[in-house]
Amino acid sequence: MIGIFDSGVGGMTVARAIEQLLPDLPYVYFGDLAHSPYGSKSPEMLIEYACRNTDFLLKQGAKIIVIACNSAASAASGALAARYSLPLIDVISPAVQAAARLSQNSRIGLIGTRATVNSGVYATRLQEIRPDCRIFSQACPLLVPLVEEGWLDRRETKTIVRSYLRPLRNRQIDTLILGCTHYPLLTGIIGPRIGKRVRIVSSSGEVARHLKELLDARPSLYAALRAPGLANRYYVSDLPAPVGSLAAAIFGRPVHLEKVNV
Repeated sequence: MIGIFDSGVGGMTVARAIEQLLPDLPYVYFGDLAHSPYGSKSPEMLIEYACRNTDFLLKQGAKIIVIACNSAASAASGALAARYSLPLIDVISPAVQAAARLSQNSRIGLIGTRATVNSGVYATRLQEIRPDCRIFSQACPLLVPLVEEGWLDRRETKTIVRSYLRPLRNRQIDTLILGCTHYPLLTGIIGPRIGKRVRIVSSSGEVARHLKELLDARPSLYAALRAPGLANRYYVSDLPAPVGSLAAAIFGRPVHLEKVNV
């Protein structure tokens, strides 16, 4: 079984992408809505939350962990790798690799939470694989709360997105990384406001493809993750009113969310 965690509903876009690409592999999802958003938390708190979330998923039977949260991945990937011996996948490296491959003018934009942007992890990993590229980052602290409230097509959201993207348009980027798993839900707003010539990289789809490549290369792990007849499960640490409808919109079907204390 695959374990996936995020600060809220954004990681469900990763779960959905994995479900579509690897439909025979069950997963357990945990959204830490009681502590969302993660983007404003300190690195120390993010490491604590990430370890707590991972422990919960392991108890549910997970044999591989997907960190479906950029804020947690930027602060806690190293700590998790040092603490746990099972395979870990974060949302950062697959997105960076895709952006480096797609960019033609070597000018890449990044939007994310403050924690993600301040960590500098995207720029570091980009330099490792394509030193000629520059990354221009923009923190967007208001977007996660807007998504969690279900304001996906509100005039206010469009105005805020336009304001956040303006500095990146001025940098003449040709590729934009959505550095938060909530942001794919705003692609319909982001796309027209960043410009049709800018390629958008969604970490959700890239993570699913990366996971498939990993499992194709490790058939024994693939076999260990299979559990025929086992249904996907969805847990949250809090259950605000808009979450159920957002989950249904992401998966295209009603999703049973079980509230747990973690």
